[in-house]
Amino acid sequence: MLLKRNFKQQSIKGVQIGNGSVAFQGIQLNVHCFVVDGVLIDTGAKSLEKQFVPFFKQQKITKVVITHFHEDHTGCAAFLQKDLQLPIYMNNKMLDYCKKKPDYPMYRKLFWGKRSPFHAEAIEETFLSSHATWDVIETPGHAIDHLAFLNRETGQLFTGDLYCQEKTKVILREESIPTIIESLKRILTYDFEDVFCCHAGYLENGRAALQRKLNFLLDLQEKVIRLYDDGMTPAQMKNTLFPKKYPITLLSSGEWDSIHIINSIIQK
Repeated sequence: MLLKRNFKQQSIKGVQIGNGSVAFQGIQLNVHCFVVDGVLIDTGAKSLEKQFVPFFKQQKITKVVITHFHEDHTGCAAFLQKDLQLPIYMNNKMLDYCKKKPDYPMYRKLFWGKRSPFHAEAIEETFLSSHATWDVIETPGHAIDHLAFLNRETGQLFTGDLYCQEKTKVILREESIPTIIESLKRILTYDFEDVFCCHAGYLENGRAALQRKLNFLLDLQEKVIRLYDDGMTPAQMKNTLFPKKYPITLLSSGEWDSIHIINSIIQK
């Protein structure tokens, strides 16, 4: 099974961006890393390590901060720690998990590779870079340990997987739409300008994009609750609200599915 890999880099508003993608049987996934003021935000996937390493070596990185533990964000962490001797910081909730060989499904190992163990340190509520103070903002929902990072000096916000796309159609089984809604509300209380998403990349008018996503999820939550109160089953709601079938649902054996959106709302 051959993967098609691609990598490109660019600079936007002083942020150095590395974007790697993996394609297999018509499904393409991508992930971004960002470097600004000596800080590397997320590390990319192990399956793209050969593509990301030259990018890392071009940068003047003094520390690594991670938005969450998923393998497409932590895949090159072991290289950065062992080969480049860089300190790594992340939410303390998944520190022990990252010290071990990870346990995730085969299709994710196919796309993202097998992440090697690494030892991160617990991040504080703020941290310093060469010319800036950063806020560390807890934004769970996609992952239990999810964080966003705000550069106070530039107003640049790095949102990990909080955004990804405006209109959410499928989510992981463990994700929670109500929790994501609360995280979006929290992030929108901060003063920021530019938004950098680990999958969508740079978002023009980032605040407006995050607000649109929040509005979409609030509307979706309202529809699910109304249909549930009318007596619809989750399966019926899925067919009504999400009639399209998405390839990732079949590939992941249901780990990604629209039904998880509905269940997370009615279980709340």
